[in-house]
Amino acid sequence: MTGIVVLGGGFAGVWSAASAVRLARQVGRDVPVTLVAPGDDLVIRPRLYQAEPDRMRVALDRVLGPIGVRRVAATATAIGTEARTIGAVGRDGRSVEIGWDRLILATGSQLNRPSMPGSELLHDVDTLPAAAALEAHLRSLPDTPQREGRYTAVVVGAGFTGLEIATELVGRLGAVAGDEPVRVVLVERSGEIGHELGPGPRPQIIEVLSNLGVAQRVGVSVAEVRPDLVVLTDGTQIPAATVVWTAGVQASPLTADIPAARDRLGRLAVDENLQVSGVPGVYAAGDTAAAAAEPGRTVLQCCQHALQLGRFAGHNAAAGLLGLEPVPFTATPYVTCLDLGADDAVSTRGWDRTVVSTGAVAKARKRTVNEVWIYPPTDDADELLRQADYRFSVRQLTEPQPA
Repeated sequence: MTGIVVLGGGFAGVWSAASAVRLARQVGRDVPVTLVAPGDDLVIRPRLYQAEPDRMRVALDRVLGPIGVRRVAATATAIGTEARTIGAVGRDGRSVEIGWDRLILATGSQLNRPSMPGSELLHDVDTLPAAAALEAHLRSLPDTPQREGRYTAVVVGAGFTGLEIATELVGRLGAVAGDEPVRVVLVERSGEIGHELGPGPRPQIIEVLSNLGVAQRVGVSVAEVRPDLVVLTDGTQIPAATVVWTAGVQASPLTADIPAARDRLGRLAVDENLQVSGVPGVYAAGDTAAAAAEPGRTVLQCCQHALQLGRFAGHNAAAGLLGLEPVPFTATPYVTCLDLGADDAVSTRGWDRTVVSTGAVAKARKRTVNEVWIYPPTDDADELLRQADYRFSVRQLTEPQPA
């Protein structure tokens, strides 16, 4: 038996692997589980907008090693659904082929980078290397010649990520600027800030942006970037040494190797058990899966859904291999918690994003989400497998456990 292969070392991949091991152990069977990912760490991607991004990672071997998951440090380059093989390139540059009985594609999503003059000057917080490069750039600003815009940052895209990095940059720039003025400009192509977040939290978002002094330019985008200047599509020129792009993501290009329907984000159509429609033995989880969250609603490319999708995909992949009944995916009620700088946040519930809390209360919740809830247990096989149950809820983290 070649067993289950999980492609991707993010949240969906980690929980897929753990959930598969959990079910196999529960029924007393030995099912090989292999995780293939280029890096050695689970990157805490939702935190990459914060300072010191190099801290935002957890060693995969400390998470999955205690439960016996084999890890292959390689970059997947091709998937053969007929031959049930994966082509990959290891760190030594050698090609390897990995066979599988069940495959879980959890390779995530990537930022859509634009093609424009000066695009190579754009920063982003989509990956750990990119976030680290932004951190190094900000720290280097005091050593650059004094000029207009030295401590000005333009953030392109006023969605979830754009709002979090824009409000965070007020403090991050302030920490290196000394007595010099700091300016953050948020640029949004649509006609309103936070369009994808809906009208519920928008008044709070606008109020915080105003309080922080974040300038807003809507109905325009960036046409050109120069080392010390940004040109908008309406011809406006903004002296700025820092430009951060956050506009739009697409599912991993590996989804194109799976002969199945994909949505506009490149995500694979899956059935209620997260098996890719029409492709036996292949499951999708996280940002590669266009799964139904509820009638008329598809999951979002977000951490909340990635964690849940991973647990269900791993369970069902193992169930299929073991001849057990699968469990239909059920999403927990949708919630968000948007960080808004050093002292504020806004928490919402439901698809209409009804505001639940703001200010210090929402900020405390955001810190708990970012610093506790989304981290997997390390060096603790029993706790990892407990949390790998597809029925697990973060509420159980605060419940007393049996002695």
